[in-house]
Amino acid sequence: MAAGASRYAEILKAPHAARLLAGTLVGRLPNATAHIAIVLFTRAEGGSYTLAGALAAVYGLATAIGQPLLGRLVDLYGQPRVQLPAAAVSALAMALLAASGIAALPAAYAAVAVAGLFTPPLEGGLRALWPGVLGHREDRVHTAYAMDAVAQEVMFTIGPLLVTLLVTLWSPAAALLVINAVGVAGALSVVVSEPSRSWRSAPREAHWLGALRSPGLLALLGSFFFVGLALGSITVAGVAYADDHGSDAVYGWLMAALGLGALVGGAVYGARQWAGAPERRLRVIVGLLALGYLPLALTPGVPAMTALAAVSGVFLAPALACAFIVVDRHAPRGTVTEAFSWIVTTFGVGAAAGTAAAGPAVELGGTATGFAVAGAGGIAALLVLLATGRVLAVPGHSEHIASADENDRSGAVEPGFSSGHQA
Repeated sequence: MAAGASRYAEILKAPHAARLLAGTLVGRLPNATAHIAIVLFTRAEGGSYTLAGALAAVYGLATAIGQPLLGRLVDLYGQPRVQLPAAAVSALAMALLAASGIAALPAAYAAVAVAGLFTPPLEGGLRALWPGVLGHREDRVHTAYAMDAVAQEVMFTIGPLLVTLLVTLWSPAAALLVINAVGVAGALSVVVSEPSRSWRSAPREAHWLGALRSPGLLALLGSFFFVGLALGSITVAGVAYADDHGSDAVYGWLMAALGLGALVGGAVYGARQWAGAPERRLRVIVGLLALGYLPLALTPGVPAMTALAAVSGVFLAPALACAFIVVDRHAPRGTVTEAFSWIVTTFGVGAAAGTAAAGPAVELGGTATGFAVAGAGGIAALLVLLATGRVLAVPGHSEHIASADENDRSGAVEPGFSSGHQA
């Protein structure tokens, strides 16, 4: 355990690493909290739950569209020229919503659409920066990806609590303003850093498909659509389970257990160095993830169900961390930020599909059927990886991350690993 902690400490001690991780997390706070902030604001303005859900859905859809598009612009023009202006536009759109309310519905829908569309791709941007910040060492980058996945779980746990606190102490409109102002500050912290300012994408082949021309990336996106579907269905089935047991607090326990499992799993996974191709390792991890989802359909009593929820979360962060390595290996040259943004988008769309599928499943077959959707999603994710094993076995490129052994033998990073990604 001490060795694992030292690996994380080594990452955070690297120049700029702690600042980039913290700035990215803070910059992503608006995105992590937008859905609950929009719902609370709409309800406070007298809007129905239907309207609140529709506005939140428009924001989510716009974010899914905007992330890969902005990611491509980052690859073409660099991070500062895209990330900070996008963050500012997104924040201004949310400020417009807070100021004008929902009296003029077209304006409200336009505001959340613009806010979502211009959500800066900080998540993909950070993963593009890690190799240069960490000396192009695959072992260090792998640990950083795992730490990144764990940090996301913390953000998506703390963020909603922060919004709720701001609403309680101030108002829903103030919560929208504060959260987005903080997000701009986080983006600013990232883009004025030396790694962000000096980073340049590798030269890219002009192609309208961009990162999507990689068969390996498409296979990975197909799998993680179903991982997202599984996770989205759990959020709805969890509400039904809480209703069955007569307490809203039960839902909180289930979601907290799921997040705790992901935190523990990600921390343990990133604390050690893994041998072998990440594509093969990803199949094993996703298989274990699917195996963890299946028992949820048993819907036992609350203590046992809480334990099952924790177990189901254990392999989520490791799956994401391993997927980040695979994305980097298969992204076409010059499209790394766009490729990372695509997996964020696909995961989000899958989660939305899961919430949509779990509702009718619960109504038709009960709570257990809702959780069965999660199990089916996990199995489908594994089947996609198994069916596309041959495609995933041939990485598109790996020019900017060297293995630990290669670096140890050479004593320095070869020019080919650094050209095009760090000016």
